[in-house]
Amino acid sequence: MKHLRNKNAAILTELLVNAKDRKYQVWERNSLSISILKPKVFWQKIDYIHYNPLKYRLCNNQEDYKYSKYSSVRFYEMNGQDWDCLVHYKD
Repeated sequence: MKHLRNKNAAILTELLVNAKDRKYQVWERNSLSISILKPKVFWQKIDYIHYNPLKYRLCNNQEDYKYSKYSSVRFYEMNGQDWDCLVHYKD
């Protein structure tokens, strides 16, 4: 937003929402919450998250993705412990 404001970008008028908590909105605020009650659904969602960088050709291997260190891919698939707050779903 700072960059757009500094460049007087014309797109700012398209992003204008004047909502109670913000003036601009870049992406749609629409969470598609899904109850994850079964391990099969959980792993489906984890796989979706982990394989997105590969699907969109952002990297060749999950481990090579720029943000892998900060995601659950290291925790679940590489046994990494970079985040103290992550707890295995079975715990």
